[in-house]
Amino acid sequence: MSLSPAEVWKRLLDRARQELPDQTFQAWLEPTEALSIEGSTIFVGAPDQFTADWNDSKHAELLSSYAPIVLGHPLSVAFRVHEERKKRSQMDFFVAPPPTSAKPLQPQNGISSPPLSVRYTFDLFVIGKSNELAAAAAHAVSQAPGKVYNPLFIYGDTGIGKTHLMQAVAHETLLRSPSTRIMYVGTEQFMNELISSMLDRTGPEFRRRYRETDLLLIDDVQFLKGRKEATQEEFFHTFNALYEAGRQIVLTSDRPPSEIAGLEARLVSRFQWGMVADIGLPDFEHRVAILKQKAQVDRLELTIPDDVIHFIAEHVRSNVRELEGSIIKLLAYASLKHKDITVDVAREALRDKLRAIEGLEPDSSATLTILTIQQAVAKEWGVTVDGLRSKTRTKNLTTPRQIAMYLARELLATQLVEIGNAFGGRDHSTVIHSLEKVQDGISADPQLKARINRIRGMLETFNFRPLPTVERISVS
Repeated sequence: MSLSPAEVWKRLLDRARQELPDQTFQAWLEPTEALSIEGSTIFVGAPDQFTADWNDSKHAELLSSYAPIVLGHPLSVAFRVHEERKKRSQMDFFVAPPPTSAKPLQPQNGISSPPLSVRYTFDLFVIGKSNELAAAAAHAVSQAPGKVYNPLFIYGDTGIGKTHLMQAVAHETLLRSPSTRIMYVGTEQFMNELISSMLDRTGPEFRRRYRETDLLLIDDVQFLKGRKEATQEEFFHTFNALYEAGRQIVLTSDRPPSEIAGLEARLVSRFQWGMVADIGLPDFEHRVAILKQKAQVDRLELTIPDDVIHFIAEHVRSNVRELEGSIIKLLAYASLKHKDITVDVAREALRDKLRAIEGLEPDSSATLTILTIQQAVAKEWGVTVDGLRSKTRTKNLTTPRQIAMYLARELLATQLVEIGNAFGGRDHSTVIHSLEKVQDGISADPQLKARINRIRGMLETFNFRPLPTVERISVS
């Protein structure tokens, strides 16, 4: 009696389970499913293209070699993506879709917005200290579009969840009111469509398409800076038309409205009418929560131990995308090497990423500078050097900025004017206030003192003559 594809595949998997590490089997072969047998080949479905390609290159030949043993005849193994999953992105390998399917955005006058990602819902957004205000505002907007926080302006560095929250508003709005007309575009697309409407003389259709929508979502409005007058003019009138009609506008940017150079004052003013909410880089606990959620939704709890999650969270601090990329690289590396996932394996797999993150190993010729101090403090607090130099005054940047100023004064005896210039042109009184703030913090908070001393100890390995250690320094 001939075996069904499922029975054949089960026999091959049973053999593979005996030969491969548990983590490798669970991560790469357990999510697969037999599709069909055609001639001397069994076609096996994988959850996404990444998994299919990986299994084809790393496991197909091995599995085929089991066929004469467990089946009694040769059989080739080939992997392909399930038909219904072909539209999913590669990163979805690590994020399961929500239980309710997302409604695609309907074309308006023949032109459709980019589809919403099924990953970008409120259910899959991990809330922490760095994003709780923005998340609360986005949720409030989704419950009553056009009534509160209009416009909603969300800003922060790349890869920390701005687009996720923006699309979550759209998903929730569609669930509550499926007939809602939604337009989701990037600023570049808005500009390109405007130019096309000028060339094709379809300006009225362009304006109607944008101004008759119920919910307008525009990503990366910082790209409006320096645009020609016509682009900002059209954006201004579109904004006014929607706002006056009580329709919701959600915008994202990598900086607050007041810091978008070259943006007309009237647009800056309108962007600030509603709620301006920032998203900072996640702290350690938040990063752990993000990694654990991804492990949970993809049933990888047993594959990635907690100590490995903590290791990744401790060393990968830049943004959520880097966290996701680290998980992908770790699983691929462990499978290639046929090793269980441990902290040591994670250190091997992510060595290039960790070296790039650290980037502060001094050599005999290395000299301590204000930039070096800024890099060390930025790494410790999980922010960027540009953030320390920016005018942004959010707490996640203010504290490390003040500490970097303090260390520049303490270790290099830098003049107050020079410190101010190195941190975005701040004045003498601001620097004095920052130094006093850190001094008070050291006296009141032993953990902060220990953290600053740890950075100081690392910086003292550079080529310079350290000043005597003191609890308080002169700020005059």
